Amino acid sequence: MINRHWMPIAVIAALLLTVGQLGISVASAQQIYTPERGSVERKAVLNAIRPLLEARLGAPVEFVVNRMNVYGDWAWLVVEPQRPGGAAIATNGPQFKMWSDQDGLTTYALLRQAYGQWNLIDYAIGPTDVFWDGDPLYAQFPRAFTFAE
Repeated sequence: MINRHWMPIAVIAALLLTVGQLGISVASAQQIYTPERGSVERKAVLNAIRPLLEARLGAPVEFVVNRMNVYGDWAWLVVEPQRPGGAAIATNGPQFKMWSDQDGLTTYALLRQAYGQWNLIDYAIGPTDVFWDGDPLYAQFPRAFTFAE
């Protein structure tokens, strides 16, 4: 049992600990953001993955962005590639082969900004599972960075 003399100190300590924990989680959440449509940063992130997808799917490619999270110098994308104007990309042409473990063209990409530009670090086109789960590279990020809707 806590002595009456120590009760106010214990209450203050508990409050400070709770506020400190809330402050840490709020600060982490504030570090993850989505660049605004039309912003230079958003265009730079998308342009970093465009060459990869144009090489695999044929040019030109534009994106419907399902998710774009930026955390420090890292970016996480979930995009739907399409042709300009919203036309679907044909997946039955000679330049494209759908893999047996692929589910569509939804593309997940991890990028890092270095030397003034965004660089592709990891990606998957049409994964059927959460390929990043358990990967030590992804373990360094807050859960909300890759999993937030």
